[in-house]
Amino acid sequence: MSRHAIVPAYLLACLLLGGASAAGFIANLTLQLIALPLIVWSLWHLIESGVSPQVRTALALGAALVAIALLQLIPLPPAIWTLLPGRDAIAKGYGLIGVPLPWLPLTLAPDRALASLLWLLPAFATFLGIIMIGAFRARSIAGVIVLVTLASIVLGALQVVDGSESAYFYEITNFGLAVGFFANSNHTATLLLVCIPFLAALQTNLLSRGAKSRSASAIRLLTVAMYILIFVGLLLNSSLAGIGLSVPIALGTWLVFGKQRPVLRKPLAIVTIVATVATIVAIAVGPFGNNLFGQQNANVEASRQTSFSLTWEAAREFFPIGSGIGSFQSVYHMHEKLPSVTSTFMNHAHSDWLELLLETGLPGMVLTVVFLAWVAVRARAIWQAESPDHFAQAAIIAIVAMMLHSLVDYPLRTAALSAVFSACVALITGARPYVRRQRITSSARHLNL
Repeated sequence: MSRHAIVPAYLLACLLLGGASAAGFIANLTLQLIALPLIVWSLWHLIESGVSPQVRTALALGAALVAIALLQLIPLPPAIWTLLPGRDAIAKGYGLIGVPLPWLPLTLAPDRALASLLWLLPAFATFLGIIMIGAFRARSIAGVIVLVTLASIVLGALQVVDGSESAYFYEITNFGLAVGFFANSNHTATLLLVCIPFLAALQTNLLSRGAKSRSASAIRLLTVAMYILIFVGLLLNSSLAGIGLSVPIALGTWLVFGKQRPVLRKPLAIVTIVATVATIVAIAVGPFGNNLFGQQNANVEASRQTSFSLTWEAAREFFPIGSGIGSFQSVYHMHEKLPSVTSTFMNHAHSDWLELLLETGLPGMVLTVVFLAWVAVRARAIWQAESPDHFAQAAIIAIVAMMLHSLVDYPLRTAALSAVFSACVALITGARPYVRRQRITSSARHLNL
């Protein structure tokens, strides 16, 4: 296998096998095991060659995330952990059963914290494979995302038409909806959103390579057909957030990759911003049956409104330290009202942002702000470049799409989308594919005196 195919091939495996956050354990374990040699290879390359200046900040951010998780696993004496916010109930529990207070780590769920770290291995492998060993080509990564998205749409259509459970990959899934290779229809929608800018980048890349007039027309026609298929896929998928966000993402993609008159670019940018804000507001307050601020008429305990409210309440209780990586389920159960407790439970907060606030507190929020500032700096540098990297521009749009969708869901909790996200982050660092050194031969002749 060519070195350039390693990361695209691994990303393909993640998209096909890593589409569930609460199922698919064997598939996810396989992805984690495959990730280990990629990570070791990257670390070996780091020791041998050092860190190039353009990727230092990105690597530092990844290291900081790991450090926060590892620090939460260090056992603390009772004199310290009992002083932390939200630990009173735990201390009282030991007192009720007459057990001396033990040394405990900062996280309330150390086993789940370790599992969460292992769950991140595919994302780290993808990220390091790009920035450290250059085992990629941006065009190949974009091609994998587009091909898997189109295949997922076709599979989702078959799932809707067939209607039987045998057409789905996971036992815990959204039966009756077009989920494709995923367990959750919302996560499929995230992939569809990400595909929009990468398809535009592929089209721009192919046309910029001097395609003949007939070939250029065929490329444009094929791209239009793919866009139509993507929006049909969003309708079949039925994710309200996905459908809503497709409008600003499509406008933003057109703004970046389309050929508009200069006089239209500023109005189009304003329309894109307004459409994004309007979409977020509509999702939050619209009468869709599972909004955030309206009245809930059914399944109140399983609604995002209830989930967000209880998660926010818990986050305030544990702030500023947080309850620890992987502790969401344990903490959420502590705050549920007893009459509402059933066999159905919240596995995540349905908002990666709120869950991050609960589990990591102020350190996690500071790291998030630093990351967003770095993305903004990189976006400015990418757009100001004399020869803009179209795939880096697509990666910026994809990062924005995933972060916006993460406000009302948890797409980054799957190996598939966390790998896509890490690939996008790596693409905007300025990392370059590996180029084999060429042996320099000299034609000069030596004189024998």
